Amino acid sequence: MATLTVRNLDDDIVRRLRIRAAEHGRSAEAEHRDLLRAALIGEATPPARQQAIERLAEFRRRTADRASSSADELLRQSRAARLETLTGEAAEES
Repeated sequence: MATLTVRNLDDDIVRRLRIRAAEHGRSAEAEHRDLLRAALIGEATPPARQQAIERLAEFRRRTADRASSSADELLRQSRAARLETLTGEAAEES
């Protein structure tokens, strides 16, 4: 295998490469290889970010008609249950 050295890259390009590599769970060097492969021969690993976006959109579609508690209500319930466990007494509703 050959070695390729790239010089005089803008700091922003290097930063973006490192961020993209972290998002895909690999080194900047591995990300660079994948980008070159995708650009030159069309083989690329699907971006993890796009996969996450698609999974979240599907989850939202499946759960769109379900009612959900607010974070404040969930926190209040959690605190009340913890207090009851620790003291044996039910917390008062406020």
